[in-house]
Amino acid sequence: MLSLTYFSNMRKVLDKIEATQTAAIEAAARAIVRSLTGGGIWHLLDTGHMLMHEGVGRTGGMMAVRPVHVTVDVTNPTRYRESDVTKKRVYMDGIAGLPAFIVGKSNMQAGDVLMIGSVSGINVLPVEMALYAREMGLTVIGITAVEYSGFLKSAHPSGKKLFEACDIVLDNCSNVGDTTVEVEELGIGICPSSGIAASYLLWAVQARAVELMLAEGKTPSVYVSNHMPGAGERNAASWTRYEKEGY
Repeated sequence: MLSLTYFSNMRKVLDKIEATQTAAIEAAARAIVRSLTGGGIWHLLDTGHMLMHEGVGRTGGMMAVRPVHVTVDVTNPTRYRESDVTKKRVYMDGIAGLPAFIVGKSNMQAGDVLMIGSVSGINVLPVEMALYAREMGLTVIGITAVEYSGFLKSAHPSGKKLFEACDIVLDNCSNVGDTTVEVEELGIGICPSSGIAASYLLWAVQARAVELMLAEGKTPSVYVSNHMPGAGERNAASWTRYEKEGY
């Protein structure tokens, strides 16, 4: 059964993360704790498929993880006209100056941490964000697929990929193509590993960060499930503490 193949191969990816990423997880957690306890902010920008939902506002998650949401929208209700929309389509990666604008609009400052998620790690936006943020004095942590990214060509003018533009790299250990199950009849692989792997890394970093903060005598603000008794009051009190203490 392909589902069993998926289970087996996904476990191999997670095992590889545990075997190879412990030092990077430690470095990321220490950088985050150093920033938060020093008045900094932990920013999260994900151009992938999971972290902005999985890592923010979840039960057991740190309130200090602040998502960077970017939307570019143009509305002009003109009358219908014939046009080749494919040639006029503009992607965020093609907007000059957008990474610098995002950093500035997000109120990022030196001493903060910016975590960037990108599976391929080759597009202009994540790479430029990483380079620009580091120039500003932020610590940049990348979550990416190093093997896959190394196989691809960078779209950034410098030729760099995300894993080459960050201070700390968390490798999600996904393979080239980011699939775990080969399907002979289709001639392609299915079932990507990168989403679950990125989440696995993020929660490992949070677990270690919480542990380090407690060892320093500091209590990080953490969400409790809204379904639990007294959750509303506890979350409200924790949020107030987060806004006051920064963690």
